Amino acid sequence: MNVDETELPGLGVRKDFITASGRRIGVVEMREGETELFVSTWDDPDTCQASIPLTADEAAALGNLLGGQHIAMRLAEAHREIPGIATRQFSITADSPFNNQPMGKAQIRTRSGVSIVAIMREGEVVPSPAPDVVLHTGDLLVAVGTQEGLDSAAAILRNG
Repeated sequence: MNVDETELPGLGVRKDFITASGRRIGVVEMREGETELFVSTWDDPDTCQASIPLTADEAAALGNLLGGQHIAMRLAEAHREIPGIATRQFSITADSPFNNQPMGKAQIRTRSGVSIVAIMREGEVVPSPAPDVVLHTGDLLVAVGTQEGLDSAAAILRNG
């Protein structure tokens, strides 16, 4: 995938790519820190059909959603031939009992047999997170285990 990066004098930087269907999708990172998501029209990749301003938190959440999905898809593909193993994503919500707590406090592996293999945070990947990594609202945990274990891990993260 070829991502084009273009300086926009006085504004910031545009980063975009053209999809297989011919549409241009990208972001403009403004010098003031704002981010704007844009999508081109179907018939002209240089004409903007939609432009959506995003706060820093919204941009991070979108990055987590898209990045987490990519990681989960790759893990699912890698585990496809292993019977009984599945991959799932868990989002840390503001009301999670483990929000702003070290991940080890949840004891996910001990209590459910599930491994947290990565955390998506603000568009960045934290691979193989250690138990002392503090969980924050919006973190997307990528987990591998049995269906039963993943169900148990979801309940633990939701209820403690």
